[in-house]
Parts: sequence; C-alpha cells; structure tokens
Amino acid sequence: MQAGSKDREWREDCAPRRVLEIFSTKWTSMILHTLHAVHDGQARSGALQRSLPGISKKMMIQTLRDMEESGLIARRVEAVVPPAVSYSLTPLGHRFVDLVETVYDWGRRNSDALDGLQARASSRRGSGGVPG
Repeated sequence: MQAGSKDREWREDCAPRRVLEIFSTKWTSMILHTLHAVHDGQARSGALQRSLPGISKKMMIQTLRDMEESGLIARRVEAVVPPAVSYSLTPLGHRFVDLVETVYDWGRRNSDALDGLQARASSRRGSGGVPG
C-alpha cells in the first residue's frame, strides 16, 4: 500500500499485510516481548523457554528459526560441551518490540473488551469453545 492509498487498493505485499504476517503466530510477539522485557534483549534457550509457559520445545525452536531467518533475532552458539545457545534481539527486532509493547499495553488497558470476545473453537481460554 502506498502512502495515501485507499484501503481497497491494498496489494498482497503491502506493509500492513507484511506486519500481520510476521505476527501470524502468537509466539513471535511473545518471544520479542519476553526477550525485551524479561531478559534485557538476550537469553539462553532454556531460560527463554521457562519464561514462556505453554510453548513446546518444538514450537519454540521453529519460531526462533523463523525469527532468525526474518532478521528479528540473532542466534549464538558457544563452543562448550554441551553447546550453549543464546538468542538476542537484532536492531530490527528492537524496532518491532515497540509495536508489540503497544499492542500488549492496549490489551492490559482494555482487558474488559478482550473478556467480551467470544472464544474461538481453537482458543485455549475459557472452556475452549463457543457454548452450544
């Protein structure tokens, strides 16, 4: 989407769609937030996983690989036995943290609106589905 374009003129590669694609999995924003807010921008993989209740090791590794490929985080392996792996925000990752924090702050201030949403069938919150 070009600056000043009308909404109906959005292309598949427009900026809003590209932003939403980055955050199409919930764990991307949560990892960015956790690295920033809990670990001051850098954490070893075990500490990061302990900071993210509910994420499986497989999902964490997959999300971290995607984020590394996108340039949001950097992976560092120390040559020790066993290898120590740590992840840190890149300058690009730091730029996206502001967006994540804005969304998370809005969520904290508007929890009543979130509580008013009907749970999706795939949601883990509440009963896990829409009452029938």
